[in-house]
Amino acid sequence: MSLKPTLNLLEMFCEEVLKNVFPLLEGEDLAACMGVCKQWRDIASDDFYWKCQCAKKWPSICKRNKPHTGTYYKMFQTFSKRRLNRVLPPPRLSFENLEFFIDIWSEDKPVYSGLIPGVALETGIKTLPSGISSVLRIHLERSDYKMVVPAEPRFTIPLNQTVSVSVLVGRNDSNKLARIINRSVFDYIDHSSYRALAFEYLDLSPYYPFISGIRAWISLLFMDVEDINNGLLDVFGIQLDFCDVADTKEEVLWLLDMLDWK
Repeated sequence: MSLKPTLNLLEMFCEEVLKNVFPLLEGEDLAACMGVCKQWRDIASDDFYWKCQCAKKWPSICKRNKPHTGTYYKMFQTFSKRRLNRVLPPPRLSFENLEFFIDIWSEDKPVYSGLIPGVALETGIKTLPSGISSVLRIHLERSDYKMVVPAEPRFTIPLNQTVSVSVLVGRNDSNKLARIINRSVFDYIDHSSYRALAFEYLDLSPYYPFISGIRAWISLLFMDVEDINNGLLDVFGIQLDFCDVADTKEEVLWLLDMLDWK
């Protein structure tokens, strides 16, 4: 006696059961069923089941004869979940094509003026000077992304005077210029981490009208020795960051690309 007719009946029965069960499943469970075997995948690939899933989330979209995405399966896979940790495309800028102009004043007297190539800001301080605090040394030696340059020549800032800074960035590939910080004051000195901090809200291009409130931070890194008699801080390095939104090289370059270049 051949078992083939019996097997065919069993397959047909199983198929009918699956066709009645699949519309009752949630989308994630239906997608999991597609990985069970070829028969389940073939049945679950029917766009009718995915139309049922889309109808649960967006009933109005099913009033169209055909979804914008071509199939309801593609629509569900594309829009049913928030996309987290999306990979950025390669940035259009590079540090090789950037240069930074940093000027620092004590009251109205210039104390530092530097034209910093982008690659130098990215490279950082290769050899940290002796005499810096352990807290600051740990911060600078961490592997997370930082933009730091040595203050060359070294300079001092008086504790009893207003110290301000401006930062511009230029593009060598297009000869355009953008402003990062506009004469902001170092109004906070963190003695625990040996840094003086100032910030400015970025001027972004009008092509991004709904983005605001992004700050550029600049820090003066000073030595673990304070001249009490003269009230001076000995600055050995400068750090620029956009820690509100950009923590990687690619994110920083994309943010710089969004500035209001002139």
